[in-house]
Amino acid sequence: MDMGNKKIVLAVMAYLIQTAGRIEGKAQSKSQRETKVVFKSMITQIILPIACMIIMPVLLFSQKEEGLVRPNIIYIIVDQWRAQATGYSGDKNVSTPNLDRLAAQSVNVKNAISGMPVCTPHRASLMTGQYPLTTGVFMNDVMLDTSKTTIAKIFKINGYNTGIIGKWHIDGHGRDRYIPENRHQGFDYWKVLECTHDYNNSFYYSGNSNEKLQWDGYDAIAQSNDASRYIENQAKTGKPFMLFISLGPPHDPYQSAPKKFRDLYENKNIALNPNVPADFRDKVQKSLKGYYAHISALDECIGMIWQSIKDAGIEENSILVFTADHGDLMGAHAQFNKQQPYEESIRVPFLLHYPFAFGNLSKVSSVLLNTPDVMPTVLSMAHISIPPSVEGKDLSKIISGTEKDNIDGTLISCVQPFGQWDRKAGGKEYRGIVTKRYTFVRDLHGPWLLFDNISDPFQMDNLINQRTFKKVQKSLQKKLAKLLAERKDDFKPGMDYVKKWHYVVDETETVPYVKINYEGKPIVW
Repeated sequence: MDMGNKKIVLAVMAYLIQTAGRIEGKAQSKSQRETKVVFKSMITQIILPIACMIIMPVLLFSQKEEGLVRPNIIYIIVDQWRAQATGYSGDKNVSTPNLDRLAAQSVNVKNAISGMPVCTPHRASLMTGQYPLTTGVFMNDVMLDTSKTTIAKIFKINGYNTGIIGKWHIDGHGRDRYIPENRHQGFDYWKVLECTHDYNNSFYYSGNSNEKLQWDGYDAIAQSNDASRYIENQAKTGKPFMLFISLGPPHDPYQSAPKKFRDLYENKNIALNPNVPADFRDKVQKSLKGYYAHISALDECIGMIWQSIKDAGIEENSILVFTADHGDLMGAHAQFNKQQPYEESIRVPFLLHYPFAFGNLSKVSSVLLNTPDVMPTVLSMAHISIPPSVEGKDLSKIISGTEKDNIDGTLISCVQPFGQWDRKAGGKEYRGIVTKRYTFVRDLHGPWLLFDNISDPFQMDNLINQRTFKKVQKSLQKKLAKLLAERKDDFKPGMDYVKKWHYVVDETETVPYVKINYEGKPIVW
């Protein structure tokens, strides 16, 4: 089967998936709703399974015919781990021996950027390869449309087993509620909770069962053990698989890692960065000790997962990724958590370990990789056609060194501030561009921030409107305008987008998630 025909086949499958999702929209009458239910059942229960039975063997045969071996994908994503907080990145405070070893045998994408550095928007962009104003997911606790063409759906269509373990946070129907199978976005193996940060009292749902189950002890360890068993079992099938391992730490609360990891830092003097103000230092010292304890615990978990890949005999042909959804300011600029455009918030770790393609030597890629770029890049590395719905860039050839790096800037944004960075906390809308040297940011009133990240890595000297940087600012302003035009982003006040998507928000302009959801509907079991 030639590439053109394969694209047609995949487009048909994607269309069927999208059609099934769109049928969930509102109908005008009871009879119309009943017709939609019947039609959707026909697509999901009859047409799609038959199409899969016919198309899958054809696709798989064509892959064997072309001599393509599909790599397994093991994607480890953690919550709120800034890129600076690893041994291999130069942080002398923290102990990450397993990640340091992994970095010594991987490609370190050192300019990985979380384009909207907050949980739900990042995860929606990761799953779809689309920007937040396309997905409509620009705040926490809203739902990613089930009609979207997701990375799991595409891998599944291409003959992969798909699985996810841990945090989800793109369902929008309450943080501890059961998520039915039709909202699993293409994942088959499912051990998931929408969201929790109670790591030692953590629950999940398995498959399509609404029985709430509990992880044993510190959830990241239990989840990593489960991932190791999944990898071992999948390796025996000879069929390629994609597994997302979504771990909650090191997101606060910081003081809840297992004792043996807290003990590593209890009596340690933590060296703080110069952009942490003096009156914040006691608080940041204490918080960082807990943050690093979580990180060391996760480092051990990642080492366990990596070892399970080796033990299963599949390391050579497996793509192992370690990354995070966003960083943590941790007192930098007198700020905490995320959403903001500073380095500690937007820059995330991104290790890419794929011995078959990159060998086992340490490499560094300086390409600017944004969240929507992950899906097309991974699909391309797996020799899978990229769906037309994807807005991100395929950076696989740049990372491999077979294509020139022509990415001279990537977009960062806050469409609507909320939660920990609501307007009372100084939150505001912004759009910005990050290059390999500069960060330039505008708010609704005009230019806000300009940093030279090479000469000023802690971003302590705002260069906005300085005469000597007039040409630099003008050039970055022009590049940002071009990026916004490409995204059809008119940069309006955040509440304009909230109203466009009909989201319900509270008095702080934050989506509620305890009693009612983003639609204003009661959250029920």
